[in-house]
Amino acid sequence: MSGFILGQSRTQVTLFPEVLDDFIPDNNPVRVIDTFVNELNLAEMGFKRTTPKLTGRPGYDPAIMLKLYIYGYLNRIQSSRRLERESQRNVELMWLVERLTPDFKTIADFRKDNTKGIKNTCKTFVEICRKLNMFKDTLITIDGSKFKAVNNKRNNFTPSKVKGHIERVERHIQVYLNQLTEADDEDKAEVNPTNDEQLLAIKETLANLKALEEKVNKAPDKQISTTDPDSRLMKVKGFIRQVCYNVQTAVDTKHHLIAAHEVTNRPSDRSQLCSMGKEAQTALHKKDITVIADKGYFAGQDIKDAQDAGMIPIVPKGDTSGSAKKGIFNRSLFKYDPEKDIYICPANEVLSYRFTAVEKGITLKRYFLDIMTCRACSKKSRCTTGKGQRKITRWEHEDRLEQMAEILTSQPDSMIIRKQTVEHPFGTIKYWMGSTHFQTKRFKNVSTEMNLHVLAYNLNRMVSILGSQNLIKAMMA
Repeated sequence: MSGFILGQSRTQVTLFPEVLDDFIPDNNPVRVIDTFVNELNLAEMGFKRTTPKLTGRPGYDPAIMLKLYIYGYLNRIQSSRRLERESQRNVELMWLVERLTPDFKTIADFRKDNTKGIKNTCKTFVEICRKLNMFKDTLITIDGSKFKAVNNKRNNFTPSKVKGHIERVERHIQVYLNQLTEADDEDKAEVNPTNDEQLLAIKETLANLKALEEKVNKAPDKQISTTDPDSRLMKVKGFIRQVCYNVQTAVDTKHHLIAAHEVTNRPSDRSQLCSMGKEAQTALHKKDITVIADKGYFAGQDIKDAQDAGMIPIVPKGDTSGSAKKGIFNRSLFKYDPEKDIYICPANEVLSYRFTAVEKGITLKRYFLDIMTCRACSKKSRCTTGKGQRKITRWEHEDRLEQMAEILTSQPDSMIIRKQTVEHPFGTIKYWMGSTHFQTKRFKNVSTEMNLHVLAYNLNRMVSILGSQNLIKAMMA
């Protein structure tokens, strides 16, 4: 019976020294990172300290630090302290950074100080993908996802939350004063300096809360985060709320590469379709692209702006009227006749154009029956709950939305394509991040982090599509 496979003795001396390059196979993705960064002109991309000073202690080459970070985000090592440890024990990383071991502060400062350079690096890799004809199709899907910020929910304040805190502190003060009054009535009042100090501390807390309430009410969105001021409280799932950033991405449907992305703190995706579409147009160097998004992006003016910019948006319209809950006819049951400029109601009555109004800069046309005809209708109770007649409002550019609805009807798989495309990158990046939040605070630094995440994701996708060696040859060509 044979024994176990024996390993090499830890004290065995080799005749020839081992070369670090022998431990890294030719198809290892770490060689892709090395080639990619070596081909970049870091000075033109905005990286700092690309030219070493003639005097003083030498610093680390920005290329080495960039390689370190790309490797870290590609391998789920985003923390500067963990990157420091890995550079001392990880053979791949030793090969990549030439056995240099920068400390965590140096690593963290590089990410903080090179926001512009890292952003341009991410864009450069997208440009490489474009030149390799990865974006042949002009079909792009857009979506947003909430990523947790460093800010805890208890350090986020809204008017109702601050009001609740103030009421609680005021109750504590009142209870304390009531106890003093009872003690005075019973002639048992005793001066206790400790209690007086507690009362002063509570009053100071109350004053701070009232000052905070004033700041919250003055804030444009009536919300303040104290740890990361740029983060916002957002609905994540159902009734669950977390302090997050809303990250927007534009993903191509063929290879699932992220063509463009943006970090926002707007809780809603509404009115972000056109801006993300323009980012995708710039990245792909194409104007005539089709962008698919879910109903959370439906906003008439934003869709019109996207069409004016040369895009073909496909966005389903959600029912936000609540007609079904009220038990009345939905607006979609009123059919519009463009030739006669009238609406036909479910009772086959004609709602004629009456007048035009402008609300918040938007031109709206009103259609309705005369009130007597409407009151006499047998279906009035199912048409409106009011005493007057049912009125239909039509936006002056409603025909644009109707044309988009026809395209969606002719392409019923659009929403399935959207789901299969744009949710994949978010799932992958969040899996790499783990059950945690961004490492940094504020828009500038969080955007830098997201650039590294997107760069790592796209690089990983390209390695999967072309293979490491083919990708290296393409980048060097």
